[in-house]
Parts: sequence; C-alpha cells; structure tokens
Amino acid sequence: MKSGKALTLVVAVVLVFVAAASADKFRMRAGESNPAAVGVVHANSDRNGNVAIELEAKHLAPPNRLNPPHSTYVVWAQPAGKPAEALGELRVNSDDMAASFKTTGPYHNFDIFVTAEDSPKPDAPSGPEVLRASVQK
Repeated sequence: MKSGKALTLVVAVVLVFVAAASADKFRMRAGESNPAAVGVVHANSDRNGNVAIELEAKHLAPPNRLNPPHSTYVVWAQPAGKPAEALGELRVNSDDMAASFKTTGPYHNFDIFVTAEDSPKPDAPSGPEVLRASVQK
C-alpha cells in the first residue's frame, strides 16, 4: 500500500516538472520611463487551447515615483492587427519593487506590455510603456 502512494507521489512530481518545463519564457524589454525594470513572461498552453500567462517584474518603481507620476500599472495584450486589451492591474510591492500578474487568454501570438496609467481600467493605453515582450506560443 505504501509503495502505491509513493509511486503516485513520484508521478505527480514528474508531471509538475514536465508542465513547468513546457512553459515558454519571454524576456521583457524595459521602457525609457523605468529603464531599470526587468520582466519575464511565462506562457503555457492549457488543455482548453488557452494560454496561461504569468508576468514577473523586478526593479519596477512604484508608478507614483515616475516623472510624471501615475496611479497604477496596467498589463495589456495586443494580437497583430487588433487593438490592445487591458488584462488587469500590475501591483508593485513597494518594499522590494517586485510585481507579479497571472491570467489566461485566448491568444497564442501577441505582444504583452505594461503601461503606467492614471486609472486601473483605461479604455486604451495612454501612459508610458515600462515593459514589453512578444509572445509566440
């Protein structure tokens, strides 16, 4: 009985590592308003054909410290030939200047970028771009 549980545990651990290894990693470029920012996007196709997205950023100044200051950061997705869609708000931890964001979307080839905005739900990007990457899944 114990060996069956151990085997199940080993299989579960292997599946987690395989899923993590199949996720693609895309480095983000920093914009002029926050050149020290570093970001990476992990994208992984799920069983429904969607793409799970995890954005991690470091050295990201809080938006109120930019010049001019802004209220928040917003994450956007923009497939080729289509307008940008707001995915959500990226909140920065002021202690370590790090942020993370997770979502799922239908696009497999798209640009993902972060802008500093004065509203958490803008209709279109209007503030300075702080990070950008192109995702090809």
